[in-house]
Amino acid sequence: MTGSSEQEPGHAPDRRLSIAPMMDWTDRHARYLLRLISRRTLLYTEMVPAQALWHGKAERFLAFDAAEHPVALQLGGSDPAQLAYGAELGAAWGYDEINLNCGCPSDRVQSGRFGACLMAEPALVAELVAAMRGGTSLPVTVKTRIGIDDLDEYRHLARFVETVAGAGCRSFTIHARKAWLHGLSPKENRDIPPLDYERVARLKDDFPELEIVLNGGVKTLDEAETLLERFDGVMIGRAGYQTPYLLAEADRRIFGLSAPAPAREAVARQYMDYVARELEAGVRLSRMSRHLVGLFQGLPGARAWRRHLSEYGPRRDAGVDVIAEALEHVAVPAMPASA
Repeated sequence: MTGSSEQEPGHAPDRRLSIAPMMDWTDRHARYLLRLISRRTLLYTEMVPAQALWHGKAERFLAFDAAEHPVALQLGGSDPAQLAYGAELGAAWGYDEINLNCGCPSDRVQSGRFGACLMAEPALVAELVAAMRGGTSLPVTVKTRIGIDDLDEYRHLARFVETVAGAGCRSFTIHARKAWLHGLSPKENRDIPPLDYERVARLKDDFPELEIVLNGGVKTLDEAETLLERFDGVMIGRAGYQTPYLLAEADRRIFGLSAPAPAREAVARQYMDYVARELEAGVRLSRMSRHLVGLFQGLPGARAWRRHLSEYGPRRDAGVDVIAEALEHVAVPAMPASA
């Protein structure tokens, strides 16, 4: 299900603030929740294998709710024809941007010759970007690392960006850590390689005509606002999922909107309406309620909220009442009327 909202699909999205594509986390249910908190933050799908779309699994991977706009489709692959087809499908389904994954370090992704290992083949990535741009009029962007293994000097990153930009890519999201493709797990690659914001800043200095979005280690809007003085955009990863309410002030602080931030309880109750619809369509509650766990992080009752969702959400007969009951642990009671 696709459609339009305040951000018309097909128009270049505002990338000043975005939430990173994260496997097993940023599915359509999580994105719907995040959109209830921020109207303008750009959201990304989980990485979708272009090969899966090539073999006819579009409905499974591409379905999303119109309310999610602006939303970008991230593709993974190394076959120009498959990626061009995936970009074409993404446009047909109503996405606002097509992004190529050149940063994932997992063994499974490497075995398919895509993800971070593509940093070693900038000419191939340029060919992939050119093919994707041939399949859609949507913006085609690239998300990558600052380096991999022994290809971790600035000159390697600059050559990669220059080569890929030559194929028409104007926006790069740079995860400011290198990736060790051998010796570190994907989880370790998210934390162990040190952050190097200065390398990404140098990239922006050397390529001022390109849009450079910084990713890696950003946990608060305060940090994002500071970094926006140096970069065109900031992408938040795990913090945006684990503590989603940090986005509550994003529309005002980052995008200049005047609408007040939504209350957490109001977000939960709006999400309950969505959950009720999805339950009718046969979706299990646990697939949706798991994204709510961090909504009340840091508030009294947050632990009981998490515990209730985790204990009762996975039950086969679980319904929207599980969320309502969890809310009793954190909801502020109404003030009694004065005499």
